[in-house]
Amino acid sequence: MGRKKGTPTRYYSKDEKEKIIKEALNDGVQPTARNYNISSGMISNWIKSYRENNNTVVENKYKRGNPLAKYSRKKDLTEMEKLEYENMKLRIENERFKKGYMVKGDSTVVVFKK
Repeated sequence: MGRKKGTPTRYYSKDEKEKIIKEALNDGVQPTARNYNISSGMISNWIKSYRENNNTVVENKYKRGNPLAKYSRKKDLTEMEKLEYENMKLRIENERFKKGYMVKGDSTVVVFKK
C-alpha cells in the first residue's frame, strides 16, 4: 500500500517514538499500528531497536529531504542564513569530492575521477 504519491515522508521525533513504543508494549503492536496509522513492521523494528539499546529510543540517523530547499525558496536571506547556505553547499561539494566525482558549471556535467 504505502503512502500516497506526493505526500511528504512522515518524520517521528524521539519523544513520539517513545510514546508509540510504550503504548505498543502495553496494548499490543497491531492496535497501536491501527491507532497511529503506522505499519506494524515499523513499530516492531522500533521495539527491537529499543530493547537492543537498553530501553532507550534511538534518534533517526538523518531526516530526509533537501536541506537546501528552505534557503532556495526565500527571497531575502539574513546574513546568518546566507552563511549557513554557503556552508551547506561547501559541505555537499566536499562529500562529492570524497566520493570521487565533481560537478562542473551549472551542475549538469558530472566528471568521475579515476
